[in-house]
Amino acid sequence: MTAHAPPPHAAPNAASERTERWWHRATGYQVYPRSFADSNGDGMGDIPGITSKLGHLSDLGIGFIWLSPVYASPMIDNGYDIADYRNIAPEFGTLDDMDHLIAEARERGIGIVMDLVVNHSSSLHHWFQAARASRDCAQHDYYIWRDPAPDGGPPDDARAAFGGPAWTYCEEVGQYYFHFFSPAQPDLNWQNPALRAEIYDMMRWWLDRGIAGFRMDVISLIGKDVDARIYEEGPDLHPFLQEMHREVLAGRDVLTIGESWSVSIETGLLYCGRDRDELDMVFEFSHIREGWHPELGKFAPKPFDLVAFKRALFSWQDLTRDDGWHALFLSNHDLPRQVSFYADDRAHRRPAAKTLATVLHLLKGTPFVYQGEEIGMTNARFERIDQYRDLETLNHFEEQIAQGVSPEAFLAGANRNSRDHSRTPMQWNAAPHGGFTTGTPWIQANPNFGEVNVEQDMVHSESVFAHYRRLIALRKESDLVTFGHTVQLMQDDPDIIAFERRLGDERLFVIANFTAQDRERELPQGLAGQADCLVWSHTPRGEIPRSLRLVPYESLAWKL
Repeated sequence: MTAHAPPPHAAPNAASERTERWWHRATGYQVYPRSFADSNGDGMGDIPGITSKLGHLSDLGIGFIWLSPVYASPMIDNGYDIADYRNIAPEFGTLDDMDHLIAEARERGIGIVMDLVVNHSSSLHHWFQAARASRDCAQHDYYIWRDPAPDGGPPDDARAAFGGPAWTYCEEVGQYYFHFFSPAQPDLNWQNPALRAEIYDMMRWWLDRGIAGFRMDVISLIGKDVDARIYEEGPDLHPFLQEMHREVLAGRDVLTIGESWSVSIETGLLYCGRDRDELDMVFEFSHIREGWHPELGKFAPKPFDLVAFKRALFSWQDLTRDDGWHALFLSNHDLPRQVSFYADDRAHRRPAAKTLATVLHLLKGTPFVYQGEEIGMTNARFERIDQYRDLETLNHFEEQIAQGVSPEAFLAGANRNSRDHSRTPMQWNAAPHGGFTTGTPWIQANPNFGEVNVEQDMVHSESVFAHYRRLIALRKESDLVTFGHTVQLMQDDPDIIAFERRLGDERLFVIANFTAQDRERELPQGLAGQADCLVWSHTPRGEIPRSLRLVPYESLAWKL
């Protein structure tokens, strides 16, 4: 799709040796369809609801929507278990609704990026239904099967990411099938060329309908070798991605983002380097993992460590200085609300939300806004496990309680890090359920919807939405913000993030206080003096002082 894209021209960052692409200056916005806007009062968000809110996204300045899965699905994992890649889940609408959304978004200069979930399918997909019925059918080899161990048990003791064994027995064929996630999500066998051809044909089918690209779910799993117990970044990952590029993506002006929980500084450019012909950028999670317990994982989070966070964040800025491109994010459908996790979602919610946005959007890369982030939505702080809906949270609750973890301790971790906090309904106004639905929502709304909602924020003198809109506009306007390289400052400071962006003779200085107390710092040499204050969380300042005092969660950006 190219209708919404600016004409390509040479990027001012000569070192990159890349043609400027439309997504270099664009900001993405992730929509989680079941929680965004309900058009028919059934308690479930839907595609017509998304279409009805395009004005909100256009006003924000969004360049493309990353749409979490809307395909036909039994919804065991909220749509990440796809039963039909070429159809829409009835609760979300129809293919006609989808075509209408694509067209209406294009009219506003917004592309639709679909979620591509091809590491696994639903166990209800017709491929798997055929595969489990007979070893002799062609589709049997679309999945990963192994004979039982000599004792009749699973082939090995691999554990699934959602808890329990990674192998499930199928009586009809007398074999175990592999599932990295739940038994309802059998992994596809990418070693089968017929399976890959089916996937590529489906991708072309969607691109021909006018979508702007794909976000590729857990794409680093597709090259796995289960016998060697290599799941992430297996030996055939990059040959498969290069084949996908040749067969589907080459010659199309579309965006591809790969999600990987294993990609590292050592492997990052293998995905998105300029000569790789694979992906445009990756979602990587090193800065997210810094907040997890090294052994107990996300449900036993560590206190936030700003120095470790900066180390992870800026290492990727260094990596993509002259090659590759980076996807910038702090929130998505798998993560808690960023103002609750990284900052203060109560006394300092508004400035904290602005400061998180300032730091992220003024780095080099393509920023992603997760729905509700633009008004500073917060974690819900559920009091009971039965208020949760997330398969991952519920499974880990059962496992950890059986291991002796107290329900109170688990809930404390879940209230900081569960995926459900990002999945509570979008808060549009102060009407019941935040204006998300006239019915009963599939998951309860955050009780603070009366004070935190779009309608209220947009008229507030300290609007978070207006701050996001300014940052998004800056990226469109400024070569420095889009292409300048990043130089970290004050890297060992436990309370402050500071960096410069540089392009030719132009410089941008960004500084942010990540604490709930005043902080005063002597600034590095060469910064003090008259400058143009472009962004501020509290009040603008006409010059950069030698010694700068920042109030809680204050951030500023000056063009020198």
